[in-house]
Amino acid sequence: MPEIDAADAVVLGCSPDDKASHQAFRDKFDLNFPLLVDTELVALKAYDAYGEKTLYGKTSVGVMRKTYIIDKTGKIAKVWERVTPEGHADEVLEALAAIA
Repeated sequence: MPEIDAADAVVLGCSPDDKASHQAFRDKFDLNFPLLVDTELVALKAYDAYGEKTLYGKTSVGVMRKTYIIDKTGKIAKVWERVTPEGHADEVLEALAAIA
């Protein structure tokens, strides 16, 4: 992603799925960034991205779609709590420009 590279940023995804599942997902959606395997839920829980969630009135436990911008000092600069893929990349690019 040239815009992400220009912002001196890195995109990573993370889920509890195994490596083979990640590869199939990357291939299906033609993703050009790494997906981190977190079968032990260490990173997901540390970033509060795994837990109880409610969708259409039904409560379940699982991965919550979130996006974090981590600045060059390692601090979280921005969080999106409920990510909808549509238009989200543009929101992130705007936030990266504002932080730079």
